This record gives sequence, structure tokens and C-alpha cells, in this order.
Amino acid sequence: MKIVLHHAHEARSMRVLWMLEELGVPYDVVLHNFFDKSLRSPDYLAINPAARVPALEIEGQVICESGASIEYLCELFPEKGLGRPAGDPERMAWLDMLHYAESIGQHVANLTQAHIVLYKPDMRSPTQMNLEARRLLKVLGRLEDRLSDGREFVMKSGFSGADCAVGYGVDVARRFVAFDALPRVAAYRDRLVERPAFKAALPPEGVQRIYTQDFYEAPDV
Repeated sequence: MKIVLHHAHEARSMRVLWMLEELGVPYDVVLHNFFDKSLRSPDYLAINPAARVPALEIEGQVICESGASIEYLCELFPEKGLGRPAGDPERMAWLDMLHYAESIGQHVANLTQAHIVLYKPDMRSPTQMNLEARRLLKVLGRLEDRLSDGREFVMKSGFSGADCAVGYGVDVARRFVAFDALPRVAAYRDRLVERPAFKAALPPEGVQRIYTQDFYEAPDV
């Protein structure tokens, strides 16, 4: 089976790269630069007209949404146990958590845009940056509550593909909001970043990265 992932370091495609590493299946990666115009080249637009990553090619077909990619990979390799198939008691909750990752991702993307992509101070809105940070904390509060029963991952039965989706967002979120009021979320992240597959999905040393600071402080309003 031919699997090709179009990926940019630290972008949302890292969710899918991490998932592929957890599955332990063969795949190829085509690297793109988040900051140049290569994602808007005619060749790439023919694969993903939105000019974003990921794009996951499997046997000539393409999936462009990271959550859908994770769900499909779980179905393609059910023996790996990273999905919760139809009829499983956790199926509803698993789907909910998989797509809850987009609630985190929405605010993380907006904060990345505000702090990094809009690189000139006069482009930025301090009000919007602070509002997005508060919204992100609110969204992460749901995960804090979910972990209150002592579970280590979003599913009580153990690690799953939903953790690749949620965990990526949590890892980026800590660059924009303090986890002081989210101790369970902080501990959840600590568990995830020690996984060999997560480490394998990180950018190698010396490459251009999206996030060059440990924390991006929102300006006072």
C-alpha cells in the first residue's frame, strides 16, 4: 500500500505524521515550507486546492482533513487498536474527542496567525489575541474535566488516534496559554510527549520552525 503524507513541520499535518508513527506502517513524506509559496504551487493545488497541509495520499486517493485522515487510518488498520469501531461502547465518545480537537485547533490557529503570521505589530489586534487566549482556555477546560476521573488519555480504555488529534493541539496551546489552572491537561501533555511516535514526528534539529518561542505573551489591552 502506497501512503504519502504532505507535511510541514509543526503544522496540523503533524497529527497525521504522529498517527502514522503510532501505527508503525510504511509511508513517505513530502515536506513543504509553511512560510514560502510552495503550498500555492499548481502541482500542490492539484492535490489540495486549499493550499494547506495535510494532504494524505493513499493508493491514488487524497484526504485533506487531519481528523478525517486519522479516522480513515484507524479504519484501514483496525488491528492496531487506535480507533473505536462502530458498535464499540466508546465509539460515540471517541468520535466526539476526535472532532473536539478542531475546537482546540481553531483557537490555536487564530493565535498562531496573530502572533506569528501577522509579524508586524500594526497588523495585530491585542483585543483579539487576548480574546482568543481566553477562548482557548475555556475549550481546554473540557479536557481538564474529562481527565478528572484519573484516566491517562481521552479514552478510558487507553491511547487512541483521538489523542494524536487532541494532543497536538494541547502541545501547541501551551505556547499561548499557561496551564497553571489545568494541571491534568499539563500532565496529559507530559505523558504524550514522551511517546516515541510523538518524538519521531517532531522537526529535526536545525530546520525552520513555526514556533520559535516557548511562550507567546498576548499584549496588554
